Amino acid sequence: MPWIYLLLAGIFEIGFAIGMKYSDGFSKPLPTVATVVAALISLFLMSQAMKTIPVGTAYAIWTGIGALGVAVLGIFLFNDSASPARLGCVALIVAGVIGLKLVSTS
Repeated sequence: MPWIYLLLAGIFEIGFAIGMKYSDGFSKPLPTVATVVAALISLFLMSQAMKTIPVGTAYAIWTGIGALGVAVLGIFLFNDSASPARLGCVALIVAGVIGLKLVSTS
């Protein structure tokens, strides 16, 4: 169950980061509220995951999920660059997240 919490926390972290973009510096009420709610849910789920998963592993995977999700959504939603170098770096993040999961003892 802690790995599910961590996955969900990462998904809500993606929502938090994308929400900040849509909130336009927290000047738009609905995206601002959604951003704050996503952040709170993400942090709560992360805290539940860290009851079992080591803090370094949990944090690295949480940020990796967030970075991957925001990078991919940025390409589709905001026309961010999809250069081979950028995609290669995203692949390294994925490899790191998978590696941490494989070597975790929890």
